[in-house]
Amino acid sequence: MIILNNISLRIRIFLSMILLILLASILIVSVTILQYDEQTKEYNTQRFGRKEEATKQNIEIELNTTTYGVTTNNLSKIFQNKIYEIATIHKLTISMYDMSGKLLKSSIPYSFDKAKEIALSKEILMQLALNSEHRVVPPGKKEKEVTYQSSYTYINDSRYKRIGILQLQIAQDNEDQKKELREFMSRLLFVYLFMFILAIILAYFLSSYITRSIQTISQKIKETRLNKRNEKITLEAASSEINSLVESYNNMIDQLEESAVKLAQSEREQAWKEMAKQVAHEIKNPLTPMRLSVQSFERKFNPEAPNIKEKLTEYSQTLIQQIDVMSSIASAFSDFAKMPTQRREKLDVIDVVKHALDIFTENYIIYIAEESNLMANLDKTQLIRIVTNLVKNATQAMKKDGTPPKIEVKVASENNNVKITVSDNGKGIIEKNKDLIFEPKFTTKTSGMGLGLPMIKKIIETYDGSISFSSTEGIGTVFTVILPKT
Repeated sequence: MIILNNISLRIRIFLSMILLILLASILIVSVTILQYDEQTKEYNTQRFGRKEEATKQNIEIELNTTTYGVTTNNLSKIFQNKIYEIATIHKLTISMYDMSGKLLKSSIPYSFDKAKEIALSKEILMQLALNSEHRVVPPGKKEKEVTYQSSYTYINDSRYKRIGILQLQIAQDNEDQKKELREFMSRLLFVYLFMFILAIILAYFLSSYITRSIQTISQKIKETRLNKRNEKITLEAASSEINSLVESYNNMIDQLEESAVKLAQSEREQAWKEMAKQVAHEIKNPLTPMRLSVQSFERKFNPEAPNIKEKLTEYSQTLIQQIDVMSSIASAFSDFAKMPTQRREKLDVIDVVKHALDIFTENYIIYIAEESNLMANLDKTQLIRIVTNLVKNATQAMKKDGTPPKIEVKVASENNNVKITVSDNGKGIIEKNKDLIFEPKFTTKTSGMGLGLPMIKKIIETYDGSISFSSTEGIGTVFTVILPKT
């Protein structure tokens, strides 16, 4: 059943049609053979009946014209030679018995001793006596390909007195009919073979025609995306059921576009709300020490104090430091909301990554370039930003348990892409945080706003690239960046 469920609709229709034709052919052949058998039996029965009537008429004529007295004892004399003639004419075997079942005369020559042993069974005698038509036809006996059919009736004199029992036996050889049947079936087989081949071709094209529209709809459904404009389906000469399905799909596309617009609007509104909350929260952090500094300065300010200039300088530096923090917050959110325009240029990725790592002084950062040069059309500033952000995160993830730190940056070519991997042996990412790594404002550090990874993810996606990671808590993390060369 599982295998059948996995078979496509087209194959199911094709197999069903072939199976139907095959079963119909088998049924027709079976009915033909059955009909032949019945017709053969009916023909043999009628043929035997005609021969029986004709033989009995000849016997009656002989009884009416004989010079012997028509008695049981004289039957062998009356038909001394005539029985052979009658049997030859009608092509059957004739045997005559007295009323007790003793053989009197037969068209088959027997010796005297053997003839005494041939007698009718008591069952035949009983059936003749009880049968209202006084005719018994027992089931035929088959020897090899020949069936022997017999009938038993009374022999009457001119006054309808029973003087003996007549047995007629015919050999039904159906070899000719069977030969005709074989010839007919061989011709029929060629016809069925031609029809079967024709049916396979017809079933193939018919199943293809039936499922073509469904495949079109299926392909469109697979291509349907919430974040892009989806095309409606237009089919010609489709059935009413398919048209109904297409109409439902097109209605779904209209509703999906409306939902996508509403969802995008809702997401934008939610994003701006979250952004506003985050900006407000980040700005409040430096405002609090600024307020406390102003209040403290106002309370303790004494213009005649001997060190007033030093205190004023200290106060100004505190305010300037907090103002710089607010400025960096504003710049970070501005960069995240609007990425700078890409300036693609043909550059050597191996060389750019090497210069990006020069700003780090840690001696545990290892750079591995699998090629001497690797050319790609990228924005140099954005490429440096990607590398430095990942390496900076890796340095901040180092364990402080005495384990020798190690960060490995590797650049390689993969088909028509540039592959950059940054791996470390740091603390790793716990399972519950893995789905939040690229979410804005998510961070596990005591400082920072959680915009670094979302920002570089946005840069990478503008190149139609991808960024992924694998991490094991306590062992380390590997970030993989794929960027197209062109």
